[in-house]
Amino acid sequence: MEQEVLVQVEGLSKKFCKSLKKSLRYGVHDLAGSLVGKKPTDTLRKDEFWALKDINFELRRGECLGLIGHNGAGKSTLLKILNGLINPDQGKVTLRGRVGALIELGAGFNPILSGRENIYNNGAVLGFTKREIDNKLEDIIDFAEIREFIDMPVQNYSSGMKVRLGFAVAAQMEPDVLIIDEVLAVGDVGFKVKCFNVLEELLKKTAVILVTHNMPQIARICNKLLLLNNGRIQVAKNDHTNIAKGIEKYYSLVGWSNKAEIGNPDIKINPIKLNGIESEVNVVDYASNLNIQIGIKNYKGIQNLAMRLNFFDAEQKPVAQISSMNDGYVLQKASDINLEVIIERVFLNVGLYTMHIILYEINNKGKEGEVLKIIRSAINIKIVGNDFISQVPCLLQGNWKSSNILN
Repeated sequence: MEQEVLVQVEGLSKKFCKSLKKSLRYGVHDLAGSLVGKKPTDTLRKDEFWALKDINFELRRGECLGLIGHNGAGKSTLLKILNGLINPDQGKVTLRGRVGALIELGAGFNPILSGRENIYNNGAVLGFTKREIDNKLEDIIDFAEIREFIDMPVQNYSSGMKVRLGFAVAAQMEPDVLIIDEVLAVGDVGFKVKCFNVLEELLKKTAVILVTHNMPQIARICNKLLLLNNGRIQVAKNDHTNIAKGIEKYYSLVGWSNKAEIGNPDIKINPIKLNGIESEVNVVDYASNLNIQIGIKNYKGIQNLAMRLNFFDAEQKPVAQISSMNDGYVLQKASDINLEVIIERVFLNVGLYTMHIILYEINNKGKEGEVLKIIRSAINIKIVGNDFISQVPCLLQGNWKSSNILN
């Protein structure tokens, strides 16, 4: 049972047309051709493009496939085909067992019916009998945390309530295949944690397809990966299980850093070098030193300056910072100066990071005052050279020891 293939996609392709009029005309021609047994071709007509091209994968019970890619990569088209909403031009899809889908907020709900009535409707769509739904009803209501609103029309629910109810139905009914598209982006932190705990339990007997732009979620729950770009698979077939490699490729496609400078025009910060090199992406070995050189041109001679360097991961979440004022260093007379700071043994995990520069004036109280210059993504860093792969950005190093436990 654990090795049973529940989702099989073979040679799947789908094309669309940018022009509505031509799309209608092509559709009539294709329909007429199919009636006389004419087979579709790979040839694109004017204004046509491949939304999906030659997609192949399979998913077994107990596996979670992370489907990722930038907006317009083909993810939504693939999900619509998997759900039977549109037909492919080439290839085929085989789904086995009951299929539950959370494709968009409130999808599958009748807005004028109550939450309770929608539970029965969704359960029936999944193929469950009324008795089976009756046995699950209380668990669904408890999981969704909307008991006092369960008999209110769904059209009056908040977005978070709709997500909780939809996920509760899908999780408690335990379909063979569960498709989730970005719905976990809505809701509070506590409910998200509960959802991921349930997903980990479901994976013992379900095949899950998770679509999200949140890479930490992909790294946490998925054991397979499919990266799409312009309708085509970007990760080789034998690399689907390499989650870290796929996520790094995703960041390189979507553009994970964009340099931006704001602040006082009388202060220029340039050049910026890492370990003596000025590069678009700086490759740095894990646990090595960072030698950062920053050139400052202070045209108005503003004094008593300090600098803070903030490090962000590829999701633009802060992971570390260093402050010259905290280290007891202040630029007393800063006209034209080359500032250098060495950070010893940086234990950032392998992956992509950016460094932001914040230059500020120290006020009369010796505290951080007016911010004079901010450079976002001033340096891009790629940490390499450690076999330990994780989405946790910072690795701590400790002294470990053990002793015998005496009764």
